[in-house]
Amino acid sequence: MPGGMFELRKDAVTGWWVAVVVERAYERHRFARPASPVATDRCANCFEPPGGGVRVRMLKAHAFSVAGVEGEERESPDGRPDGRTPGGEDRPAARRMPAGEERLPARRAPGGEDRLATGHPEPRQAGLGLIADVGSWATIVAPPEHHQALAHEDPGIVGELLARARATIVEAGTAGETEYVQVVQNWGRQAGALTNHLCLDTYDLPQIPHRVGEELGGAARYMIREGTCPYCRLVRDETTSRERLVFEDAAAVAFAPYASRSPFELWVVPRRHEADFGRASDADLTSAAETLRKVLALLDVLDGPAYNLVLHTAPLRERVDETYHWHWEIHPRLREIAGLELGTGLPVNPISPEEAVADLRAAAGLDVIERQEWTAGAWGSRPRGG
Repeated sequence: MPGGMFELRKDAVTGWWVAVVVERAYERHRFARPASPVATDRCANCFEPPGGGVRVRMLKAHAFSVAGVEGEERESPDGRPDGRTPGGEDRPAARRMPAGEERLPARRAPGGEDRLATGHPEPRQAGLGLIADVGSWATIVAPPEHHQALAHEDPGIVGELLARARATIVEAGTAGETEYVQVVQNWGRQAGALTNHLCLDTYDLPQIPHRVGEELGGAARYMIREGTCPYCRLVRDETTSRERLVFEDAAAVAFAPYASRSPFELWVVPRRHEADFGRASDADLTSAAETLRKVLALLDVLDGPAYNLVLHTAPLRERVDETYHWHWEIHPRLREIAGLELGTGLPVNPISPEEAVADLRAAAGLDVIERQEWTAGAWGSRPRGG
């Protein structure tokens, strides 16, 4: 890029590389991009399901059909090949929603056939087949008329949203039918949001996501090599160097990762070691809610951008208690993906995480951070210099 060069950085956990643009003059206006609201006449989340308070709205009770290569041995989530039921009957490749359940509008496939609510027609592409539909897609919605960003929401509401997400993970683990629950928040149209209502989406998945799988494997290798959880090490290292640190208190730490994949990417990691968000304590949730609010508020300096907030946690049916560590990732949507990234799979970050954090701290009046003053009650006060 003109005026800069690429510095290749390696993620210490996954081993994946990113290209960070360095030695380039930073200009905040290049990244300031406010979130665009979603155009809608009626907010369904204000009315469905009925009632006040934080509620769970089921969007698809059977959200995923697993495609495989024709002729390969495929197992359903209950371990039976080719999606057969316990009685030996063939399951349908895609199941219609029961009467009365919410469903997305049917779509027309290229060949003209109706797609079912599960999103798949009968398989037409050569070499592909489908097995049983599994998993679900639900949204945890804030009370009616709550259309403000998470950063500006009441901390009690945010804590309740997280508590419902925790309960969803516990329930899915107890059911034992799927592999992973992905919790996300999409804020702003650029981030794929479908509503302006504050909510968390939960996807009960039939497989462990590739990114999480790489983290799990990398964390296990790191434990064997170093004898410690890599995320616990990250917490220690980032609070010691402080170069990429944006917030810390007694329970959580927020920082920009060294190998940030996107501009102003931030992580929130609890100090207490725990792999499974489903086992997070109430105190953990209170801390996470406060930290997420405060860290997301820092992004207001970029005109309140769209972002994706994602939870990485332990799989439902794998024990990774010693090696993994749940955490939240914040990815502001400040730029488009270019050809180099699409062609190589190499993320390109146009600003170093060190520069990004320096700008956020300076804008918040936090040029110098003193550890003793970073408590929940001291947020917003200017730390001592020196």
